[in-house]
Amino acid sequence: MESTQPHIKTTKLFLFMLLVGLLTAVGGEIKIIPFEEGPFRFGLGSIIFFFALLIRPIPIVSTGLLTALIVIVGRSLLDIFIYGQSFLSQIIEHLPAGAFYIMFALCFKLIPLDELKKQPLMLGLLATASEVISNTIEHILTDILLVSDLENVTSFLLFILVGLLRSYFVVGIYSMITMSEQKKQLKQLMTIHSELYVEALYLQKTMTQIEQLTANSYQLYKKLKSNEAQLASDALHIAQEIHEVKKDNERIHAGISKITSRNYPSNFLLTDLLSFIVEANENYAAYLNKSISFTLICPNDFQTKNHIALFAILNNLMANAVEAIEESGFITLNVAVEQDTISFIVEDNGVGIDAALIPIIFDPGYTSKFNEQGQGSTGIGLSHTKTIVENLKGNIHVTSNTSTCFVVQIPTKSIQKENY
Repeated sequence: MESTQPHIKTTKLFLFMLLVGLLTAVGGEIKIIPFEEGPFRFGLGSIIFFFALLIRPIPIVSTGLLTALIVIVGRSLLDIFIYGQSFLSQIIEHLPAGAFYIMFALCFKLIPLDELKKQPLMLGLLATASEVISNTIEHILTDILLVSDLENVTSFLLFILVGLLRSYFVVGIYSMITMSEQKKQLKQLMTIHSELYVEALYLQKTMTQIEQLTANSYQLYKKLKSNEAQLASDALHIAQEIHEVKKDNERIHAGISKITSRNYPSNFLLTDLLSFIVEANENYAAYLNKSISFTLICPNDFQTKNHIALFAILNNLMANAVEAIEESGFITLNVAVEQDTISFIVEDNGVGIDAALIPIIFDPGYTSKFNEQGQGSTGIGLSHTKTIVENLKGNIHVTSNTSTCFVVQIPTKSIQKENY
């Protein structure tokens, strides 16, 4: 079984190379012919070839040779079918086009593509240079083999212009795709980290309780050891076991804290963070088959710190709002800056909260969520949300009438990056 894996991998790689060659050849037929009555052409082939090199690591030179062969033979057969000329004459006519892709591949072989993917300006310039060199080689061969009166100066300027357009078109498309994927991954990472952040708080609370249990068990042991030796031994054993559980929890907490304290980009804007939250809960609403209109109002923007804590607070409140709406409704996330305080207001027109329950909704264990079997949820979501808000020196309160509004007020210095 293991021996077949390299063969399968090699076959898949060759098929991808073949696909690149075929698509490049087809793209080359979508063309502009700049010189009247000349075989020289500008097509989409090099765009497809360049883009393929960016999206997947492949043997560049081998792919260039295969592409050149497909282009020469493919175009020759097409011309024979249309014009009925001899195969040899058509092969000669399309040799310069094949030379273009061979030279194009050789140039890219010398370019550190993986390193330059993060430097689009430099990548575009080097790709343009590769285009100009390859087009010049094709032009020279065309001049030698077929036409001897082409305008060289005009051709060179045209090569530069076309090279710039084609190269930066590919680099631009690739950069947009890459940025979109990075944004998606960052949003997923933020969601995971916010959940871990809440779990870390819960674990920290559990560790405090375990510490107290350990102390109580040890005190019980001290009381019993003079009169009840066996019971004292049992109490000491319980204390030791609890202590071991505490040490395990401390190790887990240290690992989670290391993950959630990860540094994010220094230019992380508040609007980016809020957009992630809104988009995540739009997807959540769609998953629950609910028709909910989301509105984000954020007139002020700035670079943030404590991203995970803020994400955990607002994501939990928004998710609760989604769950509070039965079938359809609206959710608004509004940001208001007032002197040294920033207010985050999450409003929804869901089922609402009974006035008698408002004083206890932030208590640990309170829940209004039950599954189909009638089992309640843990009831720690809002209590931990309140804890996170208080850790940021803020406060949270709720009103519920025709709509339900959770208002989180946090000092600006707790979430705005300094020297912004």
